[in-house]
Amino acid sequence: MRFFLDVLLLLPLLLIFTLESLLKLFIPKKRKSVTGEIVLITGAGHGLGRLTAFEFAKLKCKLVLWDINKHGLEETADECKRLGSKAHAFVVDCSDREDIYSSAKKVKAEVGDVSILVNNAGVVYTSDLFATQDPQIEKTFEVNILAHFWTTKAFLPAMMKNNHGHIVTVASAAGHAGIPFLLAYCSSKFAAVGFHKALTEELAALKRTGVKTTCLCPNFINTGFIKNPSTSLGPLLEPEEVVNRLINGILTEQKMIFIPSSINFLTVLER
Repeated sequence: MRFFLDVLLLLPLLLIFTLESLLKLFIPKKRKSVTGEIVLITGAGHGLGRLTAFEFAKLKCKLVLWDINKHGLEETADECKRLGSKAHAFVVDCSDREDIYSSAKKVKAEVGDVSILVNNAGVVYTSDLFATQDPQIEKTFEVNILAHFWTTKAFLPAMMKNNHGHIVTVASAAGHAGIPFLLAYCSSKFAAVGFHKALTEELAALKRTGVKTTCLCPNFINTGFIKNPSTSLGPLLEPEEVVNRLINGILTEQKMIFIPSSINFLTVLER
């Protein structure tokens, strides 16, 4: 009996999601201008972070690029400058809270107040629980979620003061579904999704409606971090596709971006 009641409750939700998707398809939301905004991207030396930086450079933003890999970081900065953007590169270890805080002070002094923060840096270790070393578990949480706290604490106050800004959380579909041999990674991404949701509610409670939040939850991306990735959540994604969806989601102020969109439907079914 309980099952049938749950199904009855689910049907209106499915109808709402379907209508919402149709409205977005035929009446796309206007994209906001970010020209001149100071955008900080962590993990900008490669992969998704690098491509995101290129797209913001095309939009004439002033870029602050963080990564632990100096060579990759400089390559990203050089290309952003070639695209016509001002780019400032900082070698930062996002697993080190004090390095984050000291680097944030340098950014404020040398560049200005960050108005769009993209928490993208991430690490992943593929092994079962007992084969995953303790320092690897600690590193996963330090980079994939604790760094989000430290960067947000550093840059959010200026956004709140101006009631203007955007916090972007790069999470994963693995933040909604458990995947074997990725226990630490999934746990950290569940935490990232929770961070985004709680921060969104907290900003609303504080009436800082001008500070927007977006959370990106894609299936596995073809960046080489995980060999032969496979889940039941959908096909392997190309980074260019994910970045295009991310940029569009930021510019249209979407709170949650699922790639593919069917993951949203699956999370509703699970609830």
